[in-house]
Amino acid sequence: MASIRHEILIDAAPHHIWDVIRDVGNVHERLLPGRVAGTRVEGVERFLSFPDGHVIRELIIDIDEEARRLAYAVVEGARPALDFHHASFEVCDEGARGRLVWITDVLPESAAAEVRIRTEFGIREMKQAIEATAE
Repeated sequence: MASIRHEILIDAAPHHIWDVIRDVGNVHERLLPGRVAGTRVEGVERFLSFPDGHVIRELIIDIDEEARRLAYAVVEGARPALDFHHASFEVCDEGARGRLVWITDVLPESAAAEVRIRTEFGIREMKQAIEATAE
């Protein structure tokens, strides 16, 4: 199994970063506007629609308010195709700003390089979106 870890400092209050991350139904508006075209939540499942019509189905595993940690798994529609996917976001205090930690575990290991590139690009997009709405 490959484990991919990205960390990025965000010039926003940690409580604001967490508010965006935990808002699982508004990824298309708050976290990845432009990248994600729509978000739908049905129970513990989240469906992310992309501009090209592709849809990813995720399972929201946990939203831990105290730890500021969100865990989820892609269960259908991953690109590249994956046998296993589990990921988490955690927001850490860094004084007046916060650190976003994104850990993604995937199988097969051969998909790790592509997943690493996508998540590295994605966390930079998240930083921009969160900072654009910071107080």
